[in-house]
Amino acid sequence: MRGRVIGVLAALVLLGGVAFALLRPESGPGLAEVRILIGSEKAEFFNDPEVAAEFRAKGFEVKSQTIGSWSMANAKLDGYGMVFPASRGPAEEVAKKRGITTEPVRPFYSPLVVIARPNVAALLVDKGYATHKDNQAWKLDMAKYLEAVGNDVRWDKIKEPQVIPELAGDLYVTSTDPATSSSGALYLAAAAYVKNGNRVVSDAAGVQAVAPLLRKLTAKQGDQKTSSDGPFKDFLSGVGNPLVLTYESQVASLVAHGTTVKDLVVLYPDTTVSSDHTAVALTPDGQKIAELLRDDPKLINLAALHGFRPQADPGAFARALKEPNPTTAFVPGLSEAGIVQAQPPTVEVLA
Repeated sequence: MRGRVIGVLAALVLLGGVAFALLRPESGPGLAEVRILIGSEKAEFFNDPEVAAEFRAKGFEVKSQTIGSWSMANAKLDGYGMVFPASRGPAEEVAKKRGITTEPVRPFYSPLVVIARPNVAALLVDKGYATHKDNQAWKLDMAKYLEAVGNDVRWDKIKEPQVIPELAGDLYVTSTDPATSSSGALYLAAAAYVKNGNRVVSDAAGVQAVAPLLRKLTAKQGDQKTSSDGPFKDFLSGVGNPLVLTYESQVASLVAHGTTVKDLVVLYPDTTVSSDHTAVALTPDGQKIAELLRDDPKLINLAALHGFRPQADPGAFARALKEPNPTTAFVPGLSEAGIVQAQPPTVEVLA
């Protein structure tokens, strides 16, 4: 019997597409396959079976591949229908290099945050580097933090020897490689904004003024990872630096899915930059995928469930979190919480 089944399958292979349909039932007849390039911070969203099912219901089989956002402009994009970096800068670079004039689509965004252990966050509050009241959001004082980095402040200078003995070396936040990763580049953009007197760096003189600090922010880290997924997972597993830059969405997604987040505090930099996830269509089908991400109600709710803040439905983020978590203390609205949204510089300056 087994031999007969194998023989039938072999015959179907010879007949062509029928066998493919049987072996790949999830693709289904009549579905248009669209390959897209995304930042790793959106991998779980696109790998969600409910997201895939909604795309199929709209006639598309979406195949995603991850790469650092700033690497997309130099990537070989033949065969891709859409690129979806984590911010506007790399999206504009892709559009410029390929002569695309269609307005990009920005379905959702996520601010940059810093994660820390509760005892480390409490120490930062005690020493004036952060603030926290009741169950409100924790905030990192960017000006004081950047001053500490500029002055090469070490952990042992701000704590007693018996307090958190595992803290050692220089005080700094771990980020990703700004040459390849959007989060790393936006982190430097926020730092440059604060260092430049809360003004966007717009010329060579401004770049020269902030460059020494930006070099320190990266040099202290040694080798940097190319994706925010790496430092975030290192932190969750209990290794790596005590302060890690990540997207709010990466933590919010865990909470929205009911995961108990232990020993983790979200600190909102009081001046931050939001990662404005921006889709650039390379084909007509890619444009349809981008528009579905922006307009489809189910995909909007799923994006919120994965921790993103949908542009079309500002309340979706808070609804997805369901119950407030006093430790993570996500803020419903950034401006209402007194968090300044710095504008990143132009691509030419940022580069």
